[in-house]
Amino acid sequence: MSEFKLPTEIVELPSKGLLYPEESGLKSGKIEMKYMTAKEEDILTNQSYISKGTVLDKVMQSLIVSKIDYNSLLVGDKNAIMVAARILGYGSEYTFEYSGKDETVDLSEIQNKELDDSLFQNGNKFEFTLPHTQNHITFKLLTHKDEKDISRELEGLKKINKNSSPELSTRLKYIITSVEGKTEKKDIREFVDNYLLAKDSRALREYIKEIQPDVDLTFFPDDGSSRANIPVGLKFFWPDL
Repeated sequence: MSEFKLPTEIVELPSKGLLYPEESGLKSGKIEMKYMTAKEEDILTNQSYISKGTVLDKVMQSLIVSKIDYNSLLVGDKNAIMVAARILGYGSEYTFEYSGKDETVDLSEIQNKELDDSLFQNGNKFEFTLPHTQNHITFKLLTHKDEKDISRELEGLKKINKNSSPELSTRLKYIITSVEGKTEKKDIREFVDNYLLAKDSRALREYIKEIQPDVDLTFFPDDGSSRANIPVGLKFFWPDL
C-alpha cells in the first residue's frame, strides 16, 4: 500500500526542546505526527488499555511519526501532543459539559506558555532556595517515566495502607534532585518527610508552575466565572463516546 499517502503535521513543543539532551530526538523542539486513522480508534476502544489507564498514551504513541523516547517526554510537552492528537483526529472544536451546561472551545487557539529561555541553560536541572529555611535545592521537571514511577509507588503504598494518600510528598521526592548538595535518594526522602516546611513546599510548587513549559488548558465559561480547566478524558479524543 505504499501508494497511499498519510498526511502529517509538525507540532511545536512548549519546551522548545531546551530541556532535552543533544542526542534526543526531542531536542529540535518539534515532532511530526500523523492524522488519526481507524487503527487509533481501535486503540481508543481497547478495554484493557482503558482499565489500565494507558489508552491516551497508546493513542499518542501511535500518532507520533518522529523517532523519540516517549518516556522522556516532559509532562507539558506531552500535553501539547495530546491537544495536537485531538485536533488531527476530530478537529479543533471541542464541546463538553461544565456546571450543567455545554461549553465549546476551539483547541486550535490554545497557546503554549511563554518561556524565559534564560532559565533553561542546564538542561532539566534547576536551582531554588526555599524562602523560609533557606535550604538550597536542585530540582527537575517531571517526565512521562517519572509520572509512571510515581503512580506505581502510590499504588504500592495504597496496598500497604488503603487510607494512605501521600501523593504530594511522593511527587516532591521525584522532583527534588538534591538538598544542600546531598543527592542520595534516602537523604531527599528524609528531607521531604521530616524537614520540608509546608510554606516552602508551596513556594517550590508555585515556582515550578511558573517556569514549567506547558499548554494553557483553561477556558472562560460562558457564565462569566473565572478561568477553569478544560476537562480531558476519553471524550476529549472521541466526541461521540
